[in-house]
Amino acid sequence: MQRYFLPPEQFQPSMNTVTIEGDDAHHLQRVMRADLGDKVICSNGVDREVLVRIMELDKTRVTAEIVEELPMNAESAVQVWIAQSLPKGDKMELIIQKGTEIGAARFLPFLSERTIVQYDAKKEAKRSERWQKIAKEAAEQAHRNRVPLIESVYSWKQLLARAKEADVAWICYEKEDGQQLKPVIQEALAAGKLGQGKQVLIAVGPEGGFTEQEIKQAEEAGFRSVSLGARILRTETAAMVGLTCLFYETGEMGG
Repeated sequence: MQRYFLPPEQFQPSMNTVTIEGDDAHHLQRVMRADLGDKVICSNGVDREVLVRIMELDKTRVTAEIVEELPMNAESAVQVWIAQSLPKGDKMELIIQKGTEIGAARFLPFLSERTIVQYDAKKEAKRSERWQKIAKEAAEQAHRNRVPLIESVYSWKQLLARAKEADVAWICYEKEDGQQLKPVIQEALAAGKLGQGKQVLIAVGPEGGFTEQEIKQAEEAGFRSVSLGARILRTETAAMVGLTCLFYETGEMGG
């Protein structure tokens, strides 16, 4: 069933209705070919999700009555933050889309020594808006209860400071003698660091990877370096693999 994330003000508690506007209304009418009486799911992305029945249709707005309150149980117990050094081209869009589908709670883009992208602060607002839209659409497709937050681009120093807010911080590093991710996850589970509401940060480097100096700085800041296996993964693949491994080992994906 089609799902839409709506701002809280589009819920009308006194009238027991919701109003679907803008791009969502266009998508519902022009793409999904919705008609009167059809049902969809609407969520405020925070604490309320409802099944609604369409009552009125016009060019820019859809009004629907609330039929049923739904449980919000599609989010993972552990909140995973994906810190991604800005990759080339549209790879960040892929990372956000697929990471959202898998279950990431937020994304922290950052700049590191080998980042190839020429960061332009003037273009950040427009790019961030597009990234957030991609996250919203992916969350709707995956039937998430919440849309991941795409944070502003961090410097390397700012990322190291932000990582202190997480309960666990891992940095993916391809060194041959690196600690494999699975035993690190199991160790964190045994220590109670991956329970309900815990926050895990997974940092992934750019196309050229992290420098040894950056790994040293990260470890001094509280990160633990982990290996994702013997094969070298592309930057857009690494975050998805780390996220999937974590959710499998914590039982979110049948582990």
